[in-house]
Amino acid sequence: METVVTMAYGRRGLDVSLPAEVVPTLITKAAGTPLVDPAAAVGRALAEPVDAATLAALAAGRRSACIVVCDITRPVPNGVFLRPMIEIMLAAGIALEQITILVATGLHRPSGRDDLAEIVGDPWVLANVRVLDHDARASSELVDLGRTRTRGTPVAINRLFVDAELRIVTGLVEPHFMAGWSGGRKVIAPGIAGQETIRTFHSYRFMADPAATQCRLVGNPLHEEQLEIAAMVGEVYAVNTIIDEDRRLLFVNFGEVRASHLDAVRRAEELSKVPVEQSFSTVLTSAAGYPLDKTYYQTVKAMVTPLGILRPGGTLIVVSECSEGFGSAEYADAQRRLGSRGIDGFLAELAGKRLADIDEWQTQMQLRSQVIADVQLFTGGLDGPERAATGVEVIDDVSVALSRAVARHGDPHVAVIPEGPYLVPVIG
Repeated sequence: METVVTMAYGRRGLDVSLPAEVVPTLITKAAGTPLVDPAAAVGRALAEPVDAATLAALAAGRRSACIVVCDITRPVPNGVFLRPMIEIMLAAGIALEQITILVATGLHRPSGRDDLAEIVGDPWVLANVRVLDHDARASSELVDLGRTRTRGTPVAINRLFVDAELRIVTGLVEPHFMAGWSGGRKVIAPGIAGQETIRTFHSYRFMADPAATQCRLVGNPLHEEQLEIAAMVGEVYAVNTIIDEDRRLLFVNFGEVRASHLDAVRRAEELSKVPVEQSFSTVLTSAAGYPLDKTYYQTVKAMVTPLGILRPGGTLIVVSECSEGFGSAEYADAQRRLGSRGIDGFLAELAGKRLADIDEWQTQMQLRSQVIADVQLFTGGLDGPERAATGVEVIDDVSVALSRAVARHGDPHVAVIPEGPYLVPVIG
């Protein structure tokens, strides 16, 4: 009987027929229980915060507020909590015109009109509250806060956030292939940081540190810098959410940015780290579907997250729609330099820089997989030159690629990870 698995791919998914000779091991997250009443859960979170006063108490006496939300690449359920938060602020006396929603674009592309509607998720909020993109390149919109003590990272943060009397970041808490876990402090840096800040702690010395990896916070240089940067900003609070593969809300909390994030990480770790009994010569994974697989740039996360279960010399097959194509022009340039210089030459070039060129850190992360495995990509969103610039083998048929991989390795066992980087498989 034919076995078909549905991989996260774009908005609709991709059905893959597994060859008869394949013995699959399906790896999925622990089944979380969706919140029966998300609105009520948000209300409880705002009234029962982690290491902080209630939002109503925090808003009392404040004259301005800035709420930071993630950009279009993160499916945060903002529509569930933004209006309740704003209504509490209004009731506490903050004027509507003094409330700003700031989109944490980092060095990603600006948000389009449709993007903003999807990001905010609430027509009333979009119609009544000022919503702006962060611009990491606009020095006049940044505040210079000096340098971090530990590693000397120059710190510049969006002025609207720094100057606000009430500062709140929001986001998803999920495994992140460099920073350990997304959300919390990461929404500040790189989310609303200046380009020099971002390019410093995405430079070679940070990216080459083995502690800069998924599900690790202790000793992780990015996490440590992000915590210090958040402390330099001052008083910051956070809304942290966890969702399932159907984008349903599983968890939400509110509180002091560091304490509430760690509280959410503990819950996310229970859901996202999946033990498996063995390693595999062949792994089939996804780039998590829409919106994360809109670009090849974001697809790299899928190439790194499953490395803990992939045997050296194995085959990693990734499916990613790449509906918006490659990514930034800077990233495309980094990929072309990889092609012309080779792995060793490219890494040597990076090692000699103080600041990373924009987005070249993603190419450096891609090499974590390429130095140990044969990486193959199935996509419908890249043209000929873009396919060549990926630096990996682009395939036209996943089933055929699976047959070839198991034959090459003489091993029929294949790990199948439909959700991609939203979970981290571990041996044990």
